[in-house]
Amino acid sequence: MTDRVLEGVLNDVKAWVVQAEALLAETAGGASAAADAVHDRAAESVRAAKSTLASLEAAVEARARAAATETNRAVHEHPWTAVGVGAAIGVLLGLLIGRRER
Repeated sequence: MTDRVLEGVLNDVKAWVVQAEALLAETAGGASAAADAVHDRAAESVRAAKSTLASLEAAVEARARAAATETNRAVHEHPWTAVGVGAAIGVLLGLLIGRRER
């Protein structure tokens, strides 16, 4: 799974957790003991999801920082290679965009 896909999934899960917390806040103080038990289990699930989400977010951030550091090191060690790769990518993108416009 790429970092961008993982970041998208993390953002989706964050949104779900926020919505679940709002729903739990609205349904607090149910009419029965069974409703309270369900509410408590759901609240615990949301807490566990938040904890897992924080761990995943930290892992994604660490991977992104490592990739940026490695890219920076490689560009500093081989600047002309980086310029050549950048130019080649620019030419390919220019060709692809030029084809689309026709």
